[in-house]
Amino acid sequence: MNATLQKPSRTRALIVLFALLAVLAIASVFYLALGRYYVPAGTVARILLAAVPGSAPVSPRWQETEWIVVWLVRLPRLLMVVLAGMGLALSGACLQGIFRNPLVGPHLVGVSSGASFGGVLAILLSLPAAGVVGLAFAFGMLALVMVFGLSRLAGRAGILSLVLAGVIVSAFFGALVGLTQHLADPEAKLPGMVYWLMGSFAGADWKKAPIIGIPTVAAGIVLLLLRWRINLLSLGDTDAAALGVKVGPLRWGVLVLISLIVSAQVSVSGGVGWIGLVIPHFARMLVGPDHRALMPASVLLGGIYLLVMDCLARNLTSLEIPVGLLTALVGAPVFAFVFWKTQARGWGRD
Repeated sequence: MNATLQKPSRTRALIVLFALLAVLAIASVFYLALGRYYVPAGTVARILLAAVPGSAPVSPRWQETEWIVVWLVRLPRLLMVVLAGMGLALSGACLQGIFRNPLVGPHLVGVSSGASFGGVLAILLSLPAAGVVGLAFAFGMLALVMVFGLSRLAGRAGILSLVLAGVIVSAFFGALVGLTQHLADPEAKLPGMVYWLMGSFAGADWKKAPIIGIPTVAAGIVLLLLRWRINLLSLGDTDAAALGVKVGPLRWGVLVLISLIVSAQVSVSGGVGWIGLVIPHFARMLVGPDHRALMPASVLLGGIYLLVMDCLARNLTSLEIPVGLLTALVGAPVFAFVFWKTQARGWGRD
């Protein structure tokens, strides 16, 4: 992989990034407008502009109901959806780089399974929403610690030992999730568990937005600052070490940051899969394999993709579809195609 971003490639990458940013802004306005209570896009834009500090005063040419729908109902959900999509796509791009494998996603390290168990356990114990978030986050981080510990049993924290440890921990917490569902009241608790595990942003509000926002933004900024080091790590451990990169600490540091992002997402919206597997491939098609452009492109594409999926989930039927089902329906065939292509021509030609 060529780690140097030449001038024509840099220009193309900037054009693509600005285009994606514009698409995200336009998609956001339409996301806020569409729904069972339709709000004209122009009204949405005026409501948003009125809240911008330092902007010219905008006369409130909207009904109070429109303001409530946009500002209190849809805007916090939009922020949570975009942050989740951005975080998962960024995590996938980073993992595919440090593992040098296009078939790796953010659920590899077992954090998602641990967080899922924490969430269903909180539902079983009838804890409030804060309890669901807290236990999901706690067990997500516990899963990461278990992966670290198991990988160390191999004598060295290599990629293969890490992958096997992730599989073991995921299977363990998956079994605990199944056991918790078996013990749950089939009428009072089980439906809520099943719906939560499917992945949904139906309960989004301004109180939950910081729970996903703070870890995702903080960890995401650090990952973006490390993108040139991830570029070197994607060359292979030997070459990266020869170029002065401390391979072990860097890889584990990236995994911790990814775990923060994934556990924060699962804690507020349940399981939303396939984004980290699929989106980086589309970003790679647009800007190439250089992580200095690939990671920002993955961030924007992930936000756009999950925003579209959640908009469809809200509006396709009279009853809201769990967005995790839609991302799986779209992601699985795309992933199968990517798997076929990588088997046919290899990772090196991406």
